[in-house]
Amino acid sequence: MDKTVVPGYSKIGPLVRRAWWPDDPAPDSLAGRHVVVTGASSGLGRATVIGVARLGATVHMLGRNQDRLGDSAGLVRRALASTGSPAADLSTAVCDVSDLDSVHAYAEDLRGRLDRVHALVHVAGVLPPERTESAQGHELVFATHVLGPFLLTHLLRPLLRDDGDARVVWVSSGGMYTRALDASDPQAEHSEWSGSDAYARTKRMQVALAQMWADRLRTDHVAVHSMHPGWANTPGVTDALPGFVKLTAPILRTAEQGADTIVWLTAAAPASVAAGSSGAFWSDRRPRSTSFLPARKEPPGERAKLWDKVTTAVGVRPH
Repeated sequence: MDKTVVPGYSKIGPLVRRAWWPDDPAPDSLAGRHVVVTGASSGLGRATVIGVARLGATVHMLGRNQDRLGDSAGLVRRALASTGSPAADLSTAVCDVSDLDSVHAYAEDLRGRLDRVHALVHVAGVLPPERTESAQGHELVFATHVLGPFLLTHLLRPLLRDDGDARVVWVSSGGMYTRALDASDPQAEHSEWSGSDAYARTKRMQVALAQMWADRLRTDHVAVHSMHPGWANTPGVTDALPGFVKLTAPILRTAEQGADTIVWLTAAAPASVAAGSSGAFWSDRRPRSTSFLPARKEPPGERAKLWDKVTTAVGVRPH
């Protein structure tokens, strides 16, 4: 279905695949666990918060604006109350993941308040109309999708390790299939910039980085996954791609359908396929190929080049 794109990426995918996908997590599977979700102000981030809060998690909602976070937390509480779920245990914090200083400050604060984190979910995303730079002068899409999540993963590693069964989930995109991994000019400093290209390239980078992190965190008993949510009707997609949304509106997934695999990866039991398949790329609760076309195969040595450029940019070198 994914090779034909529309059936796999639209709402048709989960409706068909639900017949044979793995069971839902137990209703209290995240009770007593702490889950950090970036991009929690709307869309897939908020849907992820609702999903993991419904399973009992204490959810730490991150976003760039406190008012929007507060509004989002209110919507989460009302959504859970309308289904008879227990009251959500939520906290909100301003953290712009494109700003490395903001990431450092948030991680330091969280390490001072918690002794463990069960899951870190990288949802925050951008698709600006023109090339923009972050507070540290990095291209904004690269900073948001790659540098900030990389640094936050590194800084929260001790809390994830101490959970004993932690998860890191990188929310990529099916658009990553349109690009091969290319670390030669990750910030488009020497080439023409376009938003769609920057988005697809960095989403491909997320998948490669998740696999490299999986190798490094295996001894810490931390599973690392990447996934794509399909075509979900979210404010981010509507704002960035209004023409696409108008054309595909009848078949777009809801935000909840797009977030289903994120929630499942976060809450799956330790003995499940998800918990034991660190490094896999997922869609609709199944591992998927990371490349369908020979031209999109990963060039030799490109991962090492990407790792070196990212670690140099963020100023840390995880072992």
